[in-house]
Amino acid sequence: MNYPNLERLIEIIEILRSENGCSWDREQTHATLKRNMLEEAYEAVDAIDDNDVKHLQEELGDVLLQVVLHSQIAKEYNEFNIEDVAKGISDKLVHRHPHVFGNVKVNSTDEILDNWEKLKKEEKPHRTSLMDGISKSQSALMSAQKISKKAVKVGFEWPNESSLYDCVLSEIDEFRNAKTFENKEEELGDILFAVVNLARWNKIDAEQALLKANKKFINRFKLMEKNANKSLEHLNLQEWDELWKKAKKESCQSKFIQ
Repeated sequence: MNYPNLERLIEIIEILRSENGCSWDREQTHATLKRNMLEEAYEAVDAIDDNDVKHLQEELGDVLLQVVLHSQIAKEYNEFNIEDVAKGISDKLVHRHPHVFGNVKVNSTDEILDNWEKLKKEEKPHRTSLMDGISKSQSALMSAQKISKKAVKVGFEWPNESSLYDCVLSEIDEFRNAKTFENKEEELGDILFAVVNLARWNKIDAEQALLKANKKFINRFKLMEKNANKSLEHLNLQEWDELWKKAKKESCQSKFIQ
């Protein structure tokens, strides 16, 4: 198979990074492009959430741009190139799918995931702790989910959902009784971690749940702005409450109509 457009993209990035190319592109490093990588990935996720295929195609192009850029920078320092990146992920996928490319027999998705983790562990013998390999750059919610899932795999789990509710309430009480800012910050972190585990117990992605809550709040706040008959900063508590209830009702009606 030929991929002329992929080859064209690689060539364009080489030109942009060359002496006669773009000064901005030449100045970029792995470090300066970190934020771009995260932003483009999140924008691709937004397109998925919006079910916007055309937008997703565009955003995946932006993500691909970051991959090619980083590969070109590494190539210039004789570290690796885009072919090395493709070979690495290809080899990894074949190795971690022995039920497809080998003779391993599986009966469920759970067995596939178990095999994946075993093979991953074999590939990274330098990791001595179950907690090794957790990204330091991902969101705190995503990290908390991964940490708790790893702990649960070896049996470190609440005995039942009721005990998990008790843990959440206990952490809230400890937050209430905290006296210093440092203690309050610590206890709030414990509340959030316990809530993430409550989400995991119910097979809810805490990151996605919070993103949806953020989106819901933004939509309702915009409705309040639209319905207010005076500047928001001049509203009293009762007016805020009435506007919120009206916005909540309107958003629910709109969702039902859709």
